[in-house]
Amino acid sequence: VLSCNECLSRGPQCAWCFQEGFLDGASRAQRCNTLPNLQKKGCAVEFVEQATVTLKVNPTPPGRQVAPQDVTVQLPPGTPPRLLLGARGGLELYPVDMYYLVDVSASMQDNLNRLKTVGTGLSHRMRDYSSDFRVGFGSFVDKPVSPYINVHPSKVSNPCFDFKMQCRPTHGFMHMLSMTDNTTEFTRIMLQQGISGNMDTPEGGFDAMLQAAVCQRDIGWRPEAKRLLLVMTDQPSHLALDSKLAGIVVPHDGNCHLDSGGYTRSTSMEYPTIGQLAEKLLENSIHSIFAVEHGQYKWYEDLAPFLPGAYVGKLQAKASNLKDLVVEAYKKLLSDVEVEVGVQDQHAHRFWVNVTAVCPTGSAPSGLNKCSGVQPNQTVFFNITIGMKDCPSAPEDVLIFIRPVGFNESSVVRVRPTCHCSCGGQPGCQDELEGPECNEASGDVGCRLDGTGAVCSGRGECVCGHCICEASSLGTVHGTHCELDDFSCPYRQGRVCGGRGDCVSAACRCHSGWTGDSCQCPASTEPCLSPDGRLCSGRGRCVCGRCECDDPWSSGRFCEKCPTCDRSCQNAPLLSVILECLASQRYYPTFICVFLLTVLLGLVILLMAKFLLMRRVLNMLIYAVSRSRELSFMTTIIYRRDEPAEMPVEVQKIPLHEVWHSGSKA
Repeated sequence: VLSCNECLSRGPQCAWCFQEGFLDGASRAQRCNTLPNLQKKGCAVEFVEQATVTLKVNPTPPGRQVAPQDVTVQLPPGTPPRLLLGARGGLELYPVDMYYLVDVSASMQDNLNRLKTVGTGLSHRMRDYSSDFRVGFGSFVDKPVSPYINVHPSKVSNPCFDFKMQCRPTHGFMHMLSMTDNTTEFTRIMLQQGISGNMDTPEGGFDAMLQAAVCQRDIGWRPEAKRLLLVMTDQPSHLALDSKLAGIVVPHDGNCHLDSGGYTRSTSMEYPTIGQLAEKLLENSIHSIFAVEHGQYKWYEDLAPFLPGAYVGKLQAKASNLKDLVVEAYKKLLSDVEVEVGVQDQHAHRFWVNVTAVCPTGSAPSGLNKCSGVQPNQTVFFNITIGMKDCPSAPEDVLIFIRPVGFNESSVVRVRPTCHCSCGGQPGCQDELEGPECNEASGDVGCRLDGTGAVCSGRGECVCGHCICEASSLGTVHGTHCELDDFSCPYRQGRVCGGRGDCVSAACRCHSGWTGDSCQCPASTEPCLSPDGRLCSGRGRCVCGRCECDDPWSSGRFCEKCPTCDRSCQNAPLLSVILECLASQRYYPTFICVFLLTVLLGLVILLMAKFLLMRRVLNMLIYAVSRSRELSFMTTIIYRRDEPAEMPVEVQKIPLHEVWHSGSKA
């Protein structure tokens, strides 16, 4: 049986009526429903329990960069509230702490020598951008174990033994100078630095960065200062799990492990993960600046998006541009305002947080939590939406931290899950469907559409012969048998009812000016008016904002193309007078082309006939001339016999009554 708590957990629109006797009568209406439906069924508003969001903003002390800094939210499931966070950014004369973290492997010797000379100059230049500038120094190489170093006794104490040089022993991280404004002391420490060495290419930079971030007391980070971690290297860094090559399998705990000898857990704890390093940098409000040589610039450029507040600069030969690089990085980092959100680990799966930045220019890039180019004293606002997916078994306050990257201030949102009704032990706070009409014998016949369909249409729960519809993330399910909803309407262009109407009882109720089953058609006929003001040029009907031509020969957007239906074109002495005849008829160009081709073909045939005839006449003339020439050269010979010789001829006569037989007689 549903209770008030179960009802409110179904969704933000659900309400519970705890008015006594509300379920009396034949209808036995449910206590769990939407507020308007409960009121229609006779439940007084003062007896309605409904999930509401309560937002309390505690005052923020003046002069802070982030406001508000303390917010309390009473949050029911499924009802995400919105709050507005402001962060004032821009480049001002803030106190600045900058820690030099330098790779002192042998390949960095030229850069290290250059740093010894420009370190003081950089400190003086940064004072143009800071009211109080302090520096510290530390160095790193790699874990002093095999296979990262040569473990031969002579090489452990002097990695440069083969080169007849004296080098410092390999170390994971060595803190040399805490934050100070004494440039003389800084210069003295820098001049004492020498190179070291290791075997493989990657270095242990992440180990050193994490220790520099979390060992705040040793490093001397000030709470009120902007914190810059300048990492100088010419090689990539080892990542988590790389240390398994050395047999080191204990994950990094993210804590500080420093003594006078440096990082004490270098040989017994893995390299930190990128996520772990990012978390510690953000937690301690530290901007990281990578000054790397050209060969490894791309590697660190790909890494930077995973580290909040990171900047990558290309270090030129012998660190000649170090001062300009650091100054530009500082300007860029302070003009970028970005927030990161963190939820207590044990409750992170129950909550979701969405952040959208509203930049001073007025732009609000969807899905982005960052604004760039923020000027001094400009404020960036962040729209923050917090939602709770479900209720914990034992509700307790949950802390959500919203930290502007690199700021020493943050906002804490204290969420108090509202998963229980306040009506308490009042009689109507629990479902009172008990008695002769609510028993197992009643069955679920009343919950089936037409008595034969699925129970509550498969979208609800049958309680004492009545359907209580389930909540849906798509919309509202309602109806006596949960057969209706507001999201089963036709979709158009990826939106219900094309975004031009509301889905009511599985049918689109179109907004003014639209019609159609998915509100796809404009109600006005204005889109069908031709330039001369006639509806479809008088030759068609306007259907869903488009002209449907009555004549199958008509065409065009407004049925304006009609070569057969307008007699004026045939009778016009000049076609150019009637624009429609000239410009609207789609057959006119075809007719002109056919006419020209016909004329051209006729001319070709005539020329060919004339050519053949002339050739025949010419041939005859040539033949006649040649014949006459042949006859002129012929000699005529005439034979004449004056007295022809007599030739006697004897003819045998046969009487008519005799029969002539050929051959001899026997």
